[in-house]
Amino acid sequence: MGKGFYISKAVGVVVIILGVGAVAAIIALSVVYSQEKAKNNEVAPTNGGTTTTKPTVTTPTPSNEPWDKYRLPKSLKPDHYNVTLWPRLTPDPTTGLYIFTGESSVEFECVEETDLILIHSNKLNYTTLQNGHIASLISVNGVKAPAIKTTWLQVTTQYLVIQLDGKLMNGHRYRLYTKFTGELADDLGGFYRSEYMENGVKRVVATTQMQPTDARKAFPCFDEPAMKAVFYITLIHDIGTVALSNGEEKEIHNDVIDGKNVQRTVFEPTEKMSTYLLAFIVSDFDFVSNTVGGVLIRIFARKSAIAAGQGEYALNITGPILKFFEKYYNSSYPLPKSDQIALPDFNAGAMENWGLITYRETALLYDKEFSSNSNKQRIATIIAHELAHMWFGNLVTLQWWNDLWLNEGFASYVEYLGADHAEPKWNVKDLIVLGDVHRVFAVDALASSHPLSSKEEDIQKPAQISELFDAISYAKGASVLRMLSDFLTEDVFTMGLKSYLDSFAFGNTVYTDLWKHLQIAVEGNSTHLPKPVEDIMNTWVLQMGFPVVTIDTATGTVSQKHFLLDPDSIVTVPSEFNYEWIVPIRWMKTGHIQTPEWLQTKSAIIDAMKTSGSDWVLANLDVVGYYRVNYDQANWDRLLNVLSTNHTLIRVINRAQLIDDAFNLARAKIISAVMALKTTKYLVDERDYMPWESTLGNLDFFYLMFDRSEVYGPMQDYLRKQVTPLFNYYKDMTEMWKNVPDGHMDQYNQVNAISLACRTGLQECQNLTTTWFSQWMKNSSMNPIHPNLRSTVYCNAIAAGGAEEWQFAWWQFKNATIAIEADKLRSALACTRQPWLLNRYLEYTLDPDMIRKQDATSTIVYIAGNVVGQALAWDFVRARWSYIFTQYGGGSFSFSNLINGVTKRFSTEFELQQLKQFKEDNAEVGFGSGTLAVDQSIERTIANMKWIADNKQNVLDWFIAEAKS
Repeated sequence: MGKGFYISKAVGVVVIILGVGAVAAIIALSVVYSQEKAKNNEVAPTNGGTTTTKPTVTTPTPSNEPWDKYRLPKSLKPDHYNVTLWPRLTPDPTTGLYIFTGESSVEFECVEETDLILIHSNKLNYTTLQNGHIASLISVNGVKAPAIKTTWLQVTTQYLVIQLDGKLMNGHRYRLYTKFTGELADDLGGFYRSEYMENGVKRVVATTQMQPTDARKAFPCFDEPAMKAVFYITLIHDIGTVALSNGEEKEIHNDVIDGKNVQRTVFEPTEKMSTYLLAFIVSDFDFVSNTVGGVLIRIFARKSAIAAGQGEYALNITGPILKFFEKYYNSSYPLPKSDQIALPDFNAGAMENWGLITYRETALLYDKEFSSNSNKQRIATIIAHELAHMWFGNLVTLQWWNDLWLNEGFASYVEYLGADHAEPKWNVKDLIVLGDVHRVFAVDALASSHPLSSKEEDIQKPAQISELFDAISYAKGASVLRMLSDFLTEDVFTMGLKSYLDSFAFGNTVYTDLWKHLQIAVEGNSTHLPKPVEDIMNTWVLQMGFPVVTIDTATGTVSQKHFLLDPDSIVTVPSEFNYEWIVPIRWMKTGHIQTPEWLQTKSAIIDAMKTSGSDWVLANLDVVGYYRVNYDQANWDRLLNVLSTNHTLIRVINRAQLIDDAFNLARAKIISAVMALKTTKYLVDERDYMPWESTLGNLDFFYLMFDRSEVYGPMQDYLRKQVTPLFNYYKDMTEMWKNVPDGHMDQYNQVNAISLACRTGLQECQNLTTTWFSQWMKNSSMNPIHPNLRSTVYCNAIAAGGAEEWQFAWWQFKNATIAIEADKLRSALACTRQPWLLNRYLEYTLDPDMIRKQDATSTIVYIAGNVVGQALAWDFVRARWSYIFTQYGGGSFSFSNLINGVTKRFSTEFELQQLKQFKEDNAEVGFGSGTLAVDQSIERTIANMKWIADNKQNVLDWFIAEAKS
């Protein structure tokens, strides 16, 4: 699954939109869920399902019965399914509910004798068949099947339970048939509906999101990744609509069912695949297409979006990215088609359904009139992420969700490689350091973090599975795999990868299978490593966190220690490696690259790292290693001197690293906060994007901690002084803002220049943004603001304005014709400094007619990012938690972002007690995928309190002195 607001995938990257004046809005953008009355059925399918034969009432007390366990028994193995589904795109006139009806037969083999069939089912109603039960069973190969004794639905563990009066025989095949009804709800999970307006008419799309455990909401199935099968899908749909699924369309013909004229689309059988990768969609969308290397590529979207050319960019880069991955994996794309579809309502960023990838509109549709270069990059990287899964994840699938990190981490790494191939001028591969490595460091430096790989027995329930879709799985997974590829070399890494994919095609694996194949490649190439691949990687995969490597250049002593943002926090989870890692160190001395070193113990002497005179050492070149670096004070002083006299002697990625490491070492009390601030002094001469972005990301922490205190004013004065040369640089480069910088990174840094200049109160910048916005208000059909600059200009202008500016932006949001523009406005609306507008906006988030369900949690986070909106958003979430959690899906991947987003400014004892009370008050309701985030927020709040107590005065004094100098 792609990174969206779960970010996740994920899933997501945090972008800071900077407000203006004394109470700037600081917003975290994250780049972060009718029934037809069946002939014998009277109960709606939203209650966990029912049957027409009165089901046995099961006891809620724990038992050792198979149906009370969340994992399927090993007795049955599916071979193929025949599934026919008919979604109704208009509500039932009696109930007002949207529904779908279906029938399914699954042929399976018995591999262990049993008199019990367990098959997953959730929120489905079953029709009683002629045998008096809700399922029928026949034998496929001659031996008579045992009769069905009883059937019921086990709601808690989401099973259809079928007890037999005899044994299924080992080695024999059977076919199970059911007929059912489900609700086509707007809950963004399973088989659901998405709605949008086109030419004043409401349109409805029937679509799917199965991962991780919602295929069972669409039809009864063995819903575990290792239960691979072939699927024969048929969709019945209204004439004039288009049906899509994983396979190619085999035949389409008209039919009449119950007096209604419909179409029946039959699809080619799928390859052997997991249930979570299934997709089926009915819409009236249009598409653009081409064929590359014999593969049909189609981009589907709303008709108006296709007519406007918004699918062309995705179409143009899909072929080259597919070709890149064919070469990278040394394996042909395994399917005849690659459909990609943009959906108005979609919870994640995207989903890698095999042959039919689903996306949020913002992750697939591009329009140069509305889309920024950041939007364009997001589209390229997410497409690459999903296409990477076509092999790694789909062709070869992890056996169980405890190894999700390898699936998502791998795609999150190679998405940068695929996007780089599609857009080679962007240098996008470097941005993994900002987008993933540095981002996940913040989470993995907490004592409440968790290892990449979990024990299989610890991940059982759907809610536990959903919790795994976090920054650790995506971003840490990407970071350690990038490190692995680097120290093996890409040639050896891809050689092992090809062997792995060849060996397990259409099958399932555990993560150590990859290590074994990489080890074979290592030995085949005589690559020197200090230990086997598995031994090295176990230190990164089986224990949480990462080290800070400290280099004393006076003695050559190199040591490591578990890095914790709060050094006083207690790590309660033991590690078999004692929180030590096998660390690869790429480094340079005084500008010259040295032979790589390995740190295999807690401490070692590396004589080559001793220095004398003006020599300096810089370690972790290009931040390929997943660790932070600290130095003795003398080496820090020499590095600061290099930055201030000739900063280009240090690579741009490592300039960003020095800033990020220093600020985080200061938060961990390893160096002083003043020392970290000194790394920003040279920025008056810095014009590259990555160091500035690293600075802004770290200064956001300072804003969060100090924008309600007396430190705020002097901090603003200092930062205004630092950013003014950058602001003027881009003013000159663009000839008074008339042109767009040529380079991708320059376009990004122009946004940073304007954002920080306006945020710190540079009058020229504030005049610029308010003037542009007022020009747009005077002529709403002519927007003078370049798409690259809209997010920051909108935010600043709304923050500086009042109700009139807010209402204009709201009207533009509601009438936006492309989701990318709507998203920019949606985030900017949270920048207002008017509490009454923010409170009204909060109320809008729980009204799907105002804010789409998929956007509700992220909008609340935007509001919480505004210093004026922080307390309002926190009060709102506390008061409405039960409603938010139940109505917006406890399995939603965005709850961790919501909890982190509304609490990240917390730094007082009062806020800490409120947070603990919130956890206690809602223990019964639960937090779903946000469970871990609650503990992380408590830990972070405690660390923030300590940090402010230790650093506030020194930081204040430094800002005052530097602002005057």
